Amino acid sequence: MTAAENVCYTLINVPMDSEPPSEISLKNDLEKGDVKSKTEALKKVIIMILNGEKLPGLLMTIIRFVLPLQDHTIKKLLLVFWEIVPKTTPDGRLLHEMILVCDAYRKDLQHPNEFIRGSTLRFLCKLKEAELLEPLMPAIRACLEHRHSYVRRNAVLAIYTIYRNFEHLIPDAPELIHDFLVNEKDASCKRNAFMMLIHADQDRALDYLSTCIDQVQTFGDILQLVIVELIYKVCHANPSERARFIRCIYNLLQSSSPAVKYEAAGTLVTLSSAPTAIKAAAQCYIDLIIKESDNNVKLIVLDRLIELKEHPAHERVLQDLVMDILRVLSTPDLEVRKKTLQLALDLVSSRNVEELVIVLKKEVIKTNNVSEHEDTDKYRQLLVRTLHSCSVRFPDMAANVIPVLMEFLSDSNEAAAADVLEFVREAIQRFDNLRMLIVEKMLEVFHAIKSVKIYRGALWILGEYCSTKEDIQSVMTEVRRSLGEIPIVESEIKKEAGELKPEEEITVGPVQKLVTEMGTYATQSALSSSRPTKKEEDRPPLRGFLLDGDFFVAASLATTLTKVALRYVALVQEKKKQNSFVAEAMLLMATILHLGKSSLPKKPITDDDVDRISLCLKVLSECSPLMNDIFNKECRQSLSHMLSAKLEEEKLSQKKESEKRNVTVQPDDPISFMQLTAKNEMNCKEDQFQLSLLAAMGNTQRKEAADPLASKLNKVTQLTGFSDPVYAEAYVHVNQYDIVLDVLVVNQTSDTLQNCTLELATLGDLKLVEKPSPLTLAPHDFANIKANVKVASTENGIIFGNIVYDVSGAASDRNCVVLSDIHIDIMDYIQPATCTDAEFRQMWAEFEWENKVTVNTNIIDLNEYLQHILKSTNMKCLTPEKALSGYCGFMAANLYARSIFGEDALANVSIEKPIHQGPDAPVTGHIRIRAKSQGMALSLGDKINLSQKKTSI
Repeated sequence: MTAAENVCYTLINVPMDSEPPSEISLKNDLEKGDVKSKTEALKKVIIMILNGEKLPGLLMTIIRFVLPLQDHTIKKLLLVFWEIVPKTTPDGRLLHEMILVCDAYRKDLQHPNEFIRGSTLRFLCKLKEAELLEPLMPAIRACLEHRHSYVRRNAVLAIYTIYRNFEHLIPDAPELIHDFLVNEKDASCKRNAFMMLIHADQDRALDYLSTCIDQVQTFGDILQLVIVELIYKVCHANPSERARFIRCIYNLLQSSSPAVKYEAAGTLVTLSSAPTAIKAAAQCYIDLIIKESDNNVKLIVLDRLIELKEHPAHERVLQDLVMDILRVLSTPDLEVRKKTLQLALDLVSSRNVEELVIVLKKEVIKTNNVSEHEDTDKYRQLLVRTLHSCSVRFPDMAANVIPVLMEFLSDSNEAAAADVLEFVREAIQRFDNLRMLIVEKMLEVFHAIKSVKIYRGALWILGEYCSTKEDIQSVMTEVRRSLGEIPIVESEIKKEAGELKPEEEITVGPVQKLVTEMGTYATQSALSSSRPTKKEEDRPPLRGFLLDGDFFVAASLATTLTKVALRYVALVQEKKKQNSFVAEAMLLMATILHLGKSSLPKKPITDDDVDRISLCLKVLSECSPLMNDIFNKECRQSLSHMLSAKLEEEKLSQKKESEKRNVTVQPDDPISFMQLTAKNEMNCKEDQFQLSLLAAMGNTQRKEAADPLASKLNKVTQLTGFSDPVYAEAYVHVNQYDIVLDVLVVNQTSDTLQNCTLELATLGDLKLVEKPSPLTLAPHDFANIKANVKVASTENGIIFGNIVYDVSGAASDRNCVVLSDIHIDIMDYIQPATCTDAEFRQMWAEFEWENKVTVNTNIIDLNEYLQHILKSTNMKCLTPEKALSGYCGFMAANLYARSIFGEDALANVSIEKPIHQGPDAPVTGHIRIRAKSQGMALSLGDKINLSQKKTSI
């Protein structure tokens, strides 16, 4: 076994700022110092050995002067020292001095102090030399009968480790531990003993379990966890045993320990797919989510529920539990609520949609006027979107939902109101029967709308869908009310001059009876007079927007007025009424134009808005049939096209999802009959315990892509040249938060290389975890060295370094081979993600780092270039396919991705094909990248720059 493969049990991190002490001074301290100085010297020795020093001269000193001491700290330090010190000669024989050490530990195993006995037993688990352990076996066996549980449980572990590594030293270990388990009372000792039996002799473990299967609920949680693991492993290896143990698993679902419940539910799902079992497991998961206070636990268990839902057979069972799942919404964390709502939405069906909508309506009402929690607005948005989706999928529900949601149009939070508006717009277009209700509610809340964007959207909806004479009149009334007194300019000038003095208001409040300290009644009258100042004056909303200089809403109002006026003319036959209505609409537009050109607003009207209002005035004065069609038919058709395209896209993505989840069975697939199957043939499912262990160790076996270029060999980086004395190459394996460098080092010379060390350093947000240990390489030998690098954020990092070595027998200094740099690719952390247009715009405005990349490519097709960028940056295109289809010489698209650290990356591609340069001209334009951190924006820009040009294979 090479030095690089030696197992390291103890890691001690020490900043090596000071000069390391000399061997002579350490020897003096260890020989002649007091207990304190001996302790300090021993610590220094341990650190120096961990850092690669050998110090063979100190071994006998420590045995003579430190080993006999009875101080507990020194005894603990000695355990670490003996664990890491080389115990063999270069030819592999045990050092003679270790016999003395062995004798000292035999005495420690009989020590009256239970701490010393227990910690010595723990140390013995780490020894890999059978000759050292053999003399200690009687003492280890005796520890099984010690009065203290700490000693007994460590004795079980020591016996288990020795039995696993050197079975000949204790061949009767399973029998010994089984007898110990039957008589043991302490929970931790029972757990260790039972765990040993599972791994050493499963049949004995099952025999013990069958004797006490009815008492399982009374055991401690640590033992229950091991029992769950045993049942899983037995049933996984031998499915015919399921019936015997499934009741035990059901009982463990009622355990008082959350960990046991979680594991039992997971095991139950793998053992049985019966609806009752799935329901019991799901119910257990839901209880865990509600009762556990840790948000991480909630999210993990929610993921397990989502995994259950992915199975087509289990979905029906979970649909009955939607109302229980919604109890999780009581959690204040937004991420938990988001996942819960998504899960509920995926499970909603015609059977439970009514109850779901009632709960969501209550939740929406709860969020009203609650401002103490910062996520309330975002939560309200989530609820609105969920209700929106429910109403689109189940139109019968829309009538219940709309009145509640429309109250939020007057909400101060623009984002939630915008979501409501989007929902109302879709509902009014889709459901003809609800139009009257929506228009009526819209007119009710119209005057209370505070945000100009929402006001504009509401105006459009009213202008588009008011079809009766009464509604049209109501719209005009609301607009007049919102605009205030006209003409605006004259009334504002009068107000400024003080001619229109608002009368002093005197309000008399209700008379209150108060009790004084003496017990008598005192009457207080609330008489208050208020004269609002100009600034406090409550202007009508639309007037306020216009005076603030927001004339885009005026252009929108002009379009709305034109629509309703043209519709009014078609509905009402009386010429006088027609003219009166059209004249009123034109007057409103004219007065707004006048205001825009005056000096009263904070910003003057833009030319675009003037053109729009002027066009509307012209249309109303001429009333041509063509314009009538454009205003009253074409607009609605555009909306209808947009909604149908959106619906098509949703259906397509749902279809893809369902295709993924559908279990396809080929007609020639063999049928497996459980009764006729051999024991070892049922291992079709992966072992969940093994998988979770591999995931924890970062060794998840990923299925390699079918493309041979995507194999591991593609990630091998050559570090040195072929003519260098030492050749090195590295395979870079990226786990979630760390990078493992697997470096192959080849000695290409005929000399033995001693102390061959890989020295690495990092640039960027990377941190080297440990220093690789030195190797000795025989002539033309090779070895693998592993190095771990931690990653803290998404940005390009560089690992560089060199290999240094000594040539045996040479008198020269250390030799050095400089390594090529290893560039860590940002693409390993970036994953495609989706977000709504509103979220994209909000993030685009908030993010402070922007990187503008000029397009420099040899690709001549716009769409091909976009696909190439998406592939090379791992981003997802948010712009729908319909918007990108066709050819017009230019293209704009929004891209979005998320890193595994939760950082967002946005990009906007604006490209064009310069026609004047001929058909073979390459694409030109810019890509703007925005991110929260500078590193992300720069790294993504570098990646795009490097991969813009298409390489011909």
